[in-house]
Amino acid sequence: MTTQTFGVYGGRYVPETLIPALDELTAGWEEAKNDPAFHAELRDLLTNYAGRPTPLTRVERFAPDRRMYLKREDLMHTGAHKINNALGQVVLARRLGKKRIVAETGAGQHGVATATVCARFGLECIVYMGSEDMRRQKPNVERMNLLGAEVRPVEIGTKTLKEATSEAIRDWITNVETTHYLIGSCVGPAPYPELVRDLQRVIGDEAREQILQREGVLPEAVVACVGGGSNAIGMFYGFVEDADVRLVGVEAAGAASLGSGRTGVLHGARSSILADTDGQIADAHSISAGLDYPGVGPEHAALRDSGRAVYLPCTDEEALDAFHRLARTEGIIPALESSHALARALDLDAELIVVCLSGRGDKDLAEVLARR
Repeated sequence: MTTQTFGVYGGRYVPETLIPALDELTAGWEEAKNDPAFHAELRDLLTNYAGRPTPLTRVERFAPDRRMYLKREDLMHTGAHKINNALGQVVLARRLGKKRIVAETGAGQHGVATATVCARFGLECIVYMGSEDMRRQKPNVERMNLLGAEVRPVEIGTKTLKEATSEAIRDWITNVETTHYLIGSCVGPAPYPELVRDLQRVIGDEAREQILQREGVLPEAVVACVGGGSNAIGMFYGFVEDADVRLVGVEAAGAASLGSGRTGVLHGARSSILADTDGQIADAHSISAGLDYPGVGPEHAALRDSGRAVYLPCTDEEALDAFHRLARTEGIIPALESSHALARALDLDAELIVVCLSGRGDKDLAEVLARR
């Protein structure tokens, strides 16, 4: 089984008890990828349940000096790109005979997507969430409860996504025979980074086709926010072979694991992480719960090292400015995660830009209003 996928990054740094489950998942994914029935079921769910394809919207008042388009993942069922991955993994988990799903969540969108698909298929759903994120994202906690999920608060450490992920992994280790761990981003041990990327690449594949239809040419730049990095890797993958298209990831300035991190191991994979010289994981900060993570998917680290993608920081204040600007100029309220990408897109020296609007901002209103 492949355990090292992205040069020096990726791999499996997990307890021996998880190796059989990872081997089973790898084999199941390889089989599903080659099974037309899997793709037909997933395509039907994405189209008739989740709402694909999502539109490409030009934002002329937000960016009057250039041609900027938003890939509207905010219009997906549950309000973000997370449903693409959740649906694919649950279809796969059912093929593997798993009846119980555990997940981690920060901003709550992955938790909501997981709870949604578990309700759709009648699966037990446990979501781990840091108590600080539960405070910041109360509407999503209420949505998960309504959907029948059990949301388990995590009270250790920074009480955010890093600790929630650790607790979900502990649960998985304990219940590995019956449980599938539905990781929400392109992180974790192999095959998860590749699996999540393949389930999210629909974003970039659609965007590439749509911009060619609209403009007749490829964009000069494609921009996406990066926490763990699932919306970004999904968006980038449709353009990664187009050498003239710049790939720009935007990190929270207080959680810039690609911009200021070091190589290390976090949550089962080797990547670029925030850590001290002794390898101890450092605390991350962002106004956006979805970017408040001290690591990143290993494929992003490889794209950075190769120079194929660049990763820029964005402060809380810059993201808030972009949040308000998009709302007031276009009537679109973005997630705070996506607002980071919007802020940096305005600075780029490019005429034609596509930005992944990874989610909508309903969940962030309390946090935004508190900053007035």
